[in-house]
Amino acid sequence: MRATRRGVLLAALASPAVAQPAWPSGPIRIIVPFPPGGSMDTITRLLQPRIAADLGQSIVIENRPGASGALGTAVAARAPADGLTFVMVFDSHAVNPSFIPNLGFDPKRDLQPVSLVGSAPMIITTHRARPWQTLAEVIAAARARPDTITYGSIGVGSLAHLTMSRLQQLAGVTMIHVPYRGGGPMSAAAAAGELDMPVASHAGLGGQVGVSLRPLAQTGARRSSLFPDLPTVAEAGVPGIDALAWWGMLAPARVPAEIVTRMRDAIVKALQVPEVRERLSGPMGVEIVGNTPAEFGAFIDRQTETWAAVIRENNIRPE
Repeated sequence: MRATRRGVLLAALASPAVAQPAWPSGPIRIIVPFPPGGSMDTITRLLQPRIAADLGQSIVIENRPGASGALGTAVAARAPADGLTFVMVFDSHAVNPSFIPNLGFDPKRDLQPVSLVGSAPMIITTHRARPWQTLAEVIAAARARPDTITYGSIGVGSLAHLTMSRLQQLAGVTMIHVPYRGGGPMSAAAAAGELDMPVASHAGLGGQVGVSLRPLAQTGARRSSLFPDLPTVAEAGVPGIDALAWWGMLAPARVPAEIVTRMRDAIVKALQVPEVRERLSGPMGVEIVGNTPAEFGAFIDRQTETWAAVIRENNIRPE
């Protein structure tokens, strides 16, 4: 997997030089549809100065949180197709079409993919003050005392919420979901010990894994190369879970292809900067991708289909 992604990046960098498209005057706006302090905001701000330098344009980050990222994404969907507005989206982007009855935009009609920046398994953790050493111990405790163990996510309908709903369904247990308004508030609550089981990507847990949080399992189908010693949920005794957090950029649907390609190339170059790679793959636990718009679009379609089924089967609705 890692070798394939590296090949994608190197191939992009080796492509022949082409005339650079001109943007209209004015700063580029990248909308982050989540609050400051979470993984989405952190990753966007890490890439911002490198993309700006490559494009020769100033870039402004605008946080527009709400409705699991749908409010800020809707702003981008309605923006002029002038190459001055982009939006960074999270895995919730593939959930929202099935979860939110009236998005106010059509993700496939009104937006187009630019590039998948990276992905990461979520990590099921517990606070160091809790007694459990393994996920199996938590499940046993949940069976003994239904609806007493809490787990936290960045919101109702988030990937962590859906994954834990699926886990409870497969394991035959019930727990209490505690949603927060974004990664920043959730990671702060996790570090303070307010939750039995915080669930998010390593980036979304604010660097607390191995510090205040004890990792129990990772949610990918295979062990991540970034966490080779941490068992998957299947290895921990609950097969059938394959869930990855991911981050990527979209543009309004009618932005010209050459502008989208230029932004995608700038992202790929930013992802090759050593300090960016070290920050993403090290403390943030992100596996770098940097793929093409077509590849990213196909990825979003698969994710949308997968999580639509989980939402239907568990009858999950907005609060």
